Formats: sequence, structure tokens, C-alpha cells
Amino acid sequence: MPTILEVTNLKTRFNTPEGIIYAVNGISYHLKEGETLAMVGESGCGKSVSMMSILGLIPIPPGKIVSGSAVYWGKDLLQMSERELTLVRGKEIAMIFQDPMTSLNPVLTVKRQITESLQVHTGMKPQQAVERAGQLLEMVGIPDARRRLTAYPHQFSGGMRQRVMIAMALACNPSVLIADEPTTALDVTIQAQIVELVIRMRQQMSMAMIWITHDLGVVAGLAERVMVMYAGFIVEKASVDDLYEDPRHPYTLALLSALPRADRRREHRLKSIPGAPPNLLTEPKGCPFAPRCELAFERCRIENPALDMVAAGHEIACWVDVRTGESR
Repeated sequence: MPTILEVTNLKTRFNTPEGIIYAVNGISYHLKEGETLAMVGESGCGKSVSMMSILGLIPIPPGKIVSGSAVYWGKDLLQMSERELTLVRGKEIAMIFQDPMTSLNPVLTVKRQITESLQVHTGMKPQQAVERAGQLLEMVGIPDARRRLTAYPHQFSGGMRQRVMIAMALACNPSVLIADEPTTALDVTIQAQIVELVIRMRQQMSMAMIWITHDLGVVAGLAERVMVMYAGFIVEKASVDDLYEDPRHPYTLALLSALPRADRRREHRLKSIPGAPPNLLTEPKGCPFAPRCELAFERCRIENPALDMVAAGHEIACWVDVRTGESR
């Protein structure tokens, strides 16, 4: 499959009164046509900022993209003007945001919010756009969809608001869908419905997808490849099967150990990760996970490892072999 998006050495900083926040620290990855890539890591590790950076959605200032490229079908998104990016966002690359209540405009009807992108990107006439908006709401499972077009966001439940967000994202048949933790604010039953809906829509529309999450449990049945992020760095890249069967970075192991599993005995205790997340106001010199890592040794604290291939399609940024506890 051809590569649809190639991100190289992306670095994003934020200038604040307290100092510079090192949000994204030189990450590189690619996305192939039609595949699903999961980006996993705890809150604040740079997952959302990295996606918003390539779409030109971070506020500048205080944000600043220090370096990198994001090549989409041969064109660097980071070098595009705002006008050029506006033509890509929503039409070619769409995003489902984390909280639909703050992402939807509370004073505009659902009809207005969906039809706007259809008219801007596809040139549909108003009546055509309304007809298409009704079809989209039906497609994402909103009952009595035509009538609900005239409703406002507060008149929908949390799960239904997220379905509206998905309908908006899919309106122009994008090539890439970025889903930024779309199930975080929902209860477990609705989460499962939304994940199933997104998977079905992706298959029907043959899109590539980047799924951002902190929940490794969701990833197993969703993605082909996984990137694990920590403190603005990618610390492990692997296929889903390799990541679960043979995790090679201490942080990935810790995340998996904290995950409830049906095949474990009831008395099996989940492990927590010791320590606290790193202070992103300080540029890391050594491995950012070293202060919380049980396997860390002196080199880990003074030198940050680059991603290194340990098996076909499997890369880690670590000085230690987690299987033996010895340096690699």
C-alpha cells in the first residue's frame, strides 16, 4: 500500500510564563493508505498536540513548530498557507475531537454545522447539503435523523453528540480520519458502540485512520500498527500483534501490566507505574522514562536512546533488553 502521510522529526514547543514546554520532541512515523495506526500514551504525552500541529490547529503564539515535515500525498502540510490548509482540513484529513460538547458550536443547529463544510468543500447547493446531512446522521445511527437536524448540541446526549461529530468528520469522504480519544467522556456501553461505528465507517469509506488513545484495551481490535508515546517522544513502534505478544519497552510493559485482563485470576493485582509524569518544562537529557523505570541504569539518565529496530517492523527507544534486564 502507498504511504499517504509521512511525518518526520516533528517538534512542537509552547512559550509560557513559566518557561518553554517541550510538547513534541522529534517524532517520525508514516501512515499507509487504508490502514489504522494507533497512537497510545498517558495524558499530556503529546498525542493530540502532534496531530493538531500537522493540521495547523495549534495557536501560534504561544505554540511554535520548531522543525519537521508532514508530507501528505507529496505536499508538506507544515509549509502550506492557512488558505491551502483550509482546503485540506475537513475534506482530505478530518478529525473527531475528544469532547463533542466543546467542539460543537452551542448556538448553531446541527444542520448548519454539517452543511457548512459540505458547501465549502464540495460546492453543494443548500438543499443538497441538507439532504446529505440527513443521510449522514442516519448513517451514524441517530434515530429520526431528518427531524433532529434542526436540534442544537445541548439537545443530544453525549453519545449522540459524538455521533454528530463523526457525521461531520465523514461529510466530505476524507482520505485520513484522525480520532482523538473520541470515547473518553462516554460510559462503557456507548464507548463500544462508538468504536464499532468508527470501524464500520472506516471500512465502508476505505479511509486511513489514526486513533489516539490512552487505553491499550481499545487498540487490540482496532489498529494494525501501534506507536507508544511518552513525554513527547515515540518510545515503541510495532504491529498490534507484536506489541501485545512481545512488548520491548519498559513503559509499554508497564501500561500492559496496568490493564485488566479476563484471563487473569481474580486475586491478580494490577500494577501501577511508580513516580509521576515528567515535567515538560525541562528538556530531557536522558531517557524521559528513566526516573520511573525499574530497569534504568546510569546511561539511561544521561543519554536519550534513538528508535532502534529490534525485529522486523518493531522499533524501541531503550538501552535495556527487558527480557534479560541487561543493557542492549
